[in-house]
Amino acid sequence: MSSIQAIAVIGAGTMGSGIAHVFARSGFKVLICDLNQTLLDASLARIRANLGREAAKGKLTPEEVEAAAARILATTDRSTLAAADFAVEAASERFEIKAELFRSLDAILPASAILATNTSSISITRLAAQTARPHQVIGMHFFNPVPIMALVEIIRGLQTDQAAFDQVRNLSLKLGKTPIEVNDSPGFVSNRVLMPMINEAAFAVMEGVATAESIDQVFKLGMAHPMGPLTLADFIGLDVCVDILRVLHQGLGDPKYRPCPLLVRMVDAGWLGQKSGRGFYRY
Repeated sequence: MSSIQAIAVIGAGTMGSGIAHVFARSGFKVLICDLNQTLLDASLARIRANLGREAAKGKLTPEEVEAAAARILATTDRSTLAAADFAVEAASERFEIKAELFRSLDAILPASAILATNTSSISITRLAAQTARPHQVIGMHFFNPVPIMALVEIIRGLQTDQAAFDQVRNLSLKLGKTPIEVNDSPGFVSNRVLMPMINEAAFAVMEGVATAESIDQVFKLGMAHPMGPLTLADFIGLDVCVDILRVLHQGLGDPKYRPCPLLVRMVDAGWLGQKSGRGFYRY
């Protein structure tokens, strides 16, 4: 653990920003990398705003906010990630995108560095095989919003060695998270259980069983969920939900995981949830 000083975070979206936030807050230097400066500027603004919210609640001092923000460096130049001791990939939930990133990171980062992925469904074993260090590739699945949610799913690939697992487990604890080990199966635990619920709720809307509002109220009032499955789908992103369902469908071969046609049509229409201003609800 003492050898890890600088963290590379690849992807400056919601998850990448949250991951950079918690590492910087915990005292690590962070290099956050994405394709263009506009995405990075938005990420830095998001991180500073969220640090400010923590300060407003008394969880951080103003000095701690400034120190955490100062530990984050944004870059569009992947080669600068050579200065990192550990990497977390948080790109789109597509195997082809992640595979290209892992091949690139493998060539750039020091041979001792662990390559972690925040994937919520894609095979760690398959991603590890893209590199010359498969024993140092592991799943480190954070949950949104990352600064608040305590869980980190840690997923070994077939090739992942014990030293890498122990290092990631200890790193999760240092971030104030609770690491839970799960096996490398499509969707792991969280999304293998969650996505069929969201998918079935979408089918219920499509078939006219109830409105989105009514379905969500049933789960909030009857099951004590903090938000209903369709509000949660909008929060996650309907495109992400469809991508994960397709991984489950392909990986497990069971038709029960096929994405609801309504979900697919909404994604085709650009109705992706909160981030686009419209999903099952308008924002």
